[in-house]
Parts: sequence; C-alpha cells; structure tokens
Amino acid sequence: MKTIDKIPVTKIQRATKLVSTGAKVGVNYLKYYGDKLVNTEVEAKERLNKNNAEDIYDGLKQLKGSALKVAQMLSMEKSILPQAYVDKFSLAQFSVPPLSPPLVLKTFKKYFGKSPDDLFDSFNTTSVNAASIGQVHLAVKDGKKLAVKIQYPGVAQSIASDLAMVKPIAMSMFNIKGKDSDKYFKEVEGKLLEETNYMLEIKQSQEIALACSHISNMLFPDYYEELSSDRIITMDYMEGEHLSEFTAYNTDQEKANKLGQALWDFYMFQIHKLKKVHADPHPGNFLVSKKGELVALDFGCMKSIPDEFYIPYFELAEEKNINNQDYFVTKLYELEILREDDSKEEIEFFTTMFHEMLSLFTQPFQNESFDFSDSGFFGKIAELGERYSKNTELRKMNGNRGSKHFIYINRTFFGLYNLMFDLKAQNIKINNFKNL
Repeated sequence: MKTIDKIPVTKIQRATKLVSTGAKVGVNYLKYYGDKLVNTEVEAKERLNKNNAEDIYDGLKQLKGSALKVAQMLSMEKSILPQAYVDKFSLAQFSVPPLSPPLVLKTFKKYFGKSPDDLFDSFNTTSVNAASIGQVHLAVKDGKKLAVKIQYPGVAQSIASDLAMVKPIAMSMFNIKGKDSDKYFKEVEGKLLEETNYMLEIKQSQEIALACSHISNMLFPDYYEELSSDRIITMDYMEGEHLSEFTAYNTDQEKANKLGQALWDFYMFQIHKLKKVHADPHPGNFLVSKKGELVALDFGCMKSIPDEFYIPYFELAEEKNINNQDYFVTKLYELEILREDDSKEEIEFFTTMFHEMLSLFTQPFQNESFDFSDSGFFGKIAELGERYSKNTELRKMNGNRGSKHFIYINRTFFGLYNLMFDLKAQNIKINNFKNL
C-alpha cells in the first residue's frame, strides 16, 4: 500500500484539501447529468455515488484525523448512506494509507523524545494496521511482541476546525436545524478529543479489561504506561484476524454463536452494570483468536451513561411501555425527542415515527433469546431507515431531536447489531449479563 510522507496539519492546508475534493465531486455531477441522457437514472446514480465515494474517501484519507473518523462513523449508518459510500468509508476502520517509515520515526521522536530503538529491542517502521487517528507497529522487547500505536501528526489540534468544515454536510444529511444543534457537535468534538488522549485511553482500557475479565471467551491486551505517552500507546500484540475477515468465510455456527454471545454479554454488562460503554463497535476493533475467542481493542471512545438518560431509554425497551400511549409520550419528552415548542403536527409525526422505530429496534430485548442472523429483521430496519430518509414531510420539520447522549448510544447499538448480524449469531441469550 502506498505510504504518506506528509499530512496537512494547518487549518488552511486542510481546508484547501477539502475544497479540491469538493471540486472533484462537482465534476462528477457534471458527468452524471450527461450520463443520464444516455443511460437509465439508476445506472447514472450508481456511478455518481461510486465516483463521489471514491473521491471523498481519497481526500479524507490524506487528511486523516477527525475528518476520516466522521467517515468511519457514517460507514456504520447503513440505512442512511448509499452502499457505495458504506463500502468505501468502511475502509477507514482499519485500512488506510499509513505514514512512511521516515515520517513514523520523526513523529515517534517528537512525541516521546526518544527514537523507537532507544525503547525496544526491535521496531518495524512499516505499520501493520492504519486507521483514522493512528497506526499500529510491531515491536519486540525482552522477547515479548508488542503493538505500538502512534497518533498521526496534527490530529488533536485540527478536530475543531475539521468538524466546522463538515458541519454543514452533517446538518443537511441528518436534517438538523441551527437551533440547539451545537450540543450534538460539542458531544462529538469532546469524544474525538478524548480519543486523541492516549493516556486516558490506557486508563479506560485497563478499567474495562479488569471489570470485564470474567466474561467468557473475551480477551484483552495488557498496556504498558512506561512505554506510552499522550500520543503513543504500547500494548500486547494480540494474535488474530479482524472480525470482518472471520465473518467473510466462517461456516461454523457454533463458533459464531459463541463469539456472538461473548460480544453481546460484553456490551450488556458495560451498559447495565458499569453505565459506561465502548462506543466504537466496528470490526476493526475486534479480533478473533485462533482459539475462537473475541479480542477487544481500542478503548479511546468510551461513553458514560447518566441515569437521567439510561432510565427512560431502557424503559422504552419494554413492550408494555411502548404500547402505553401516555407513558410513551412522557418518555419522549424526557429524552428530548419531543419538544415543548413542537407544533401539533410535529408531535403527531414524531410520536408515530419513534413508536414505529422503537417497536422494531427493541425486539431483541423483548425475547429471552434472539436470532441475529434473521435477515428479515435487519431488512425491516434498512427499509425503515430508507423510508424516513426520503420522507418529504420530515424534511420540512426540525430534525434536531433527542438528547445529545443518543449520538453515541445509538451508534453503539447500530454497530453492535451490525456486528451480530455479520456473525450470523443465533440463540443469543439477551439477559445473560445478569448472571455475570
């Protein structure tokens, strides 16, 4: 894979890169208008989406950092984005062009004050894994294989300006109006800043690994603070393949069920017992060991769940509460889905919309066990998302809905559901975490 010798770090450099990417998208639209004259609308639109996804991703992978992280987050919104974008943006999870060896050594010395050779017996300057915020290198010390994650230059300093540049696009995509919209972007900005604080990540990783060490078929690496800094993390090198690689070929249903139960228990235990959750559930953050155990990595994005959100959120996971109209509406106000300044039409529309959504999304919680290989269930979720994304009535209303906590909690559940579906996990005991 081609390496990168330089990353745009200043606001002007990064803005210039985004502008040039926008110009390519403009050219693609010109081609699209011509394409429609000689081909069908569907064929022309597919080519437009493919070309735009490729050009946008190519631009973002040069920027890295929060711009690429947003693309990674969007790749999990399979019911919102066209498939071409999902396929391309998914590469941001664990497969982007890495820094070149000279830039790696320069960056490491800048962050640590020493070269890798001063700390390790051996250090491979070619990365084994590159994602949106950092890349991983293999090192050896005292005969032990280690993974060393190095943050890309300028990532922490560019978060606010990057989000300001992508804000108009995100507001349009999710139908967010100007009023009170800042609370959502501040939530994302705060979490991205936390993800660049590698000492905080080490602390969070150690806490979760200790708290969840009793969960069957789960493994966690050990972390080494003396070999780490604010921008470098050194941990055990964990052998295994990415979850997406495993699911691409696996035909062993028993193994899929075992991994699926471990994954589900891991998340339910965090949410319900710790009230804090690993809010970045994409395939690049999980490995499958040779023994068929699930390895959890990267605890930079942890979301605390306050009681004022947790209680009404999970009360609406109960079928009896969803179907009690007065109670249901009360909880929608508590969760800021309904607003005091809503019109009668908005109250009726969003009450109906969220009743339909929650009746579907909470089905796993209304059963003792659930079949996450059920394509019918996930097909309904995709159909619902597509239908509301095209709803002209919704476009006229203020889509600025819900507590700021929804951003990462919903992201967690969408990501978890997608991973469970990819595994085709069956007969998953939903409340098994209560016995842990």
